[in-house]
Amino acid sequence: MLSDIEIAQAAEIRPITEIADKAGVPEKYLEPYGSYKAKVDYNYLRESEHTPGKLVLVTAINPTPAGEGKTTTTVGLADAMNRIGKKTVVALREPSLGPVFGIKGGAAGGGYAQVVPMEDINLHFTGDFHAIGAANNLLAAMLDARIHNGNDLNIDPRRIVWKRVVDMNDRQLRHIVDGLGGKANGVPREDGFDITVASEVMAIFCLATSITDLKERLGRIVVGYTYDDKPVTAHDLHAEGAMAALLKDALKPNLVQTLEGTPAFVHGGPFANIAHGCNSVMATQMARALGDYAVTEAGFGADLGAEKFLDIKCRLTGIKPDAVVIVATARALKKNGGVPKDKLGEENLEALEAGLPNLLQHVENITKVYKLPAVVAINQFPTDTQAELDLIERKCNELGVNVRLSQVWAKGGAGGEDLAREVVRLCEEPNDFTYSYETGASIKDALNAIATKIYHADGVNYTAQAEKDIKLLEANGFGNLPVCVAKTQYSFSDDASLLGAPRGFRITVRQVKVSAGAGFIVALTGNIMTMPGLGKGPAAFRIDVDETGKITGLF
Repeated sequence: MLSDIEIAQAAEIRPITEIADKAGVPEKYLEPYGSYKAKVDYNYLRESEHTPGKLVLVTAINPTPAGEGKTTTTVGLADAMNRIGKKTVVALREPSLGPVFGIKGGAAGGGYAQVVPMEDINLHFTGDFHAIGAANNLLAAMLDARIHNGNDLNIDPRRIVWKRVVDMNDRQLRHIVDGLGGKANGVPREDGFDITVASEVMAIFCLATSITDLKERLGRIVVGYTYDDKPVTAHDLHAEGAMAALLKDALKPNLVQTLEGTPAFVHGGPFANIAHGCNSVMATQMARALGDYAVTEAGFGADLGAEKFLDIKCRLTGIKPDAVVIVATARALKKNGGVPKDKLGEENLEALEAGLPNLLQHVENITKVYKLPAVVAINQFPTDTQAELDLIERKCNELGVNVRLSQVWAKGGAGGEDLAREVVRLCEEPNDFTYSYETGASIKDALNAIATKIYHADGVNYTAQAEKDIKLLEANGFGNLPVCVAKTQYSFSDDASLLGAPRGFRITVRQVKVSAGAGFIVALTGNIMTMPGLGKGPAAFRIDVDETGKITGLF
């Protein structure tokens, strides 16, 4: 059996100019980066006339070490929709180097449902993340320089909330002390790094609709507070212009292709467990402008990525999905039913049935809370038995849950045609899309709605620090923004060990901060961290390159 990278390297990739022509991108808006990837100028959206295509959101059950194949399903579904005669373009997030070299691996799909060139996409790609990191760290440098050079803004060095970033899992940088070595080297203070995908610059980058919007959002970033508790912004530091200059080319969506030649935009990459987990608005709108259908995904489970896509991205941009696909696997459902990872390849119908409530709660959230038409895609793995697949389908049907089998990993688009036809049907259904909480709700009301309606918790507890944070944010006019919950991806709760569909728990919010430029509040729960670390046996152990430049070990 070929590995993902072997399948990708064996594929005949078409010139990116051919893919652009297939998508309908006029030549004057195309900026090739070599032979197989390009950027598309965002001015196309402003200068061209187009009717936006239907939008399909792909989400999933809570992730497990068994893998769910959400990106694989997204790519395969787009290929399948093209196979049945529907002009479809896909929009995905860019992978972060942290997971690529860590546990999760890359994010270009798998098997015969991948975007290529896989190695480029999973590594430096077109340099977008480097530009985002540079803009973030420029702001940090300008902040510290302002304090060092007289501190005319009255910034309290103990109240700085802006961190530097690096796109790598590096636990050593979580908590540091910097500015040591005397007066010439800055003001000593406790500090730390975040991973680039957790930066508010990344969130802004993915929500911006133009250069002007980008610059205005960057200017609203809160970097710290004065001695009298007033927020200090990037605009106060005159930083937004230079930051936008660093980001002007990165803001152009990246065009690549699937193994079957479907045009694909891969652009932006905030994590869904610590940020809003969606590709850029620019890429989504570009895909809708060029296709009759656009297929996109949201990170991790529907309680994180889909909730934030719907409650934040849709609310702030006015877009809405026409249909939702919820990806599930027999392996992941068995994990939710209590089976250890090394036993997931064995048939276990009892555990499979015990894990089904996790899937059913996600379906209920999408169809009953957000009132969107949905279909469950059972992403088939080679180890799945027919009895397991039949059980999932039978139980879903008994409960009135729409379900289709997806075999895109093994068969590419040909394995997703049944799913594609159902998605096209759902897109024609009227829907009464609504948010899980009202626009303008207070921080606590929004958090309570998410916790009780989406997680099915009994409510929310707040630490003394969180209560203090909320009071400060409300006093400074930030009390009615949408809320982005930073939470473990493995559970509906804030405890990673509570699998399935737990009940009788409460969510604990330990810290609340504002991402004023992005336009939302971030609530940190449990032990979630904004700087991951490498494990004992990271993927980096297996990645190598030979003397010809051929890369191995990526997955």
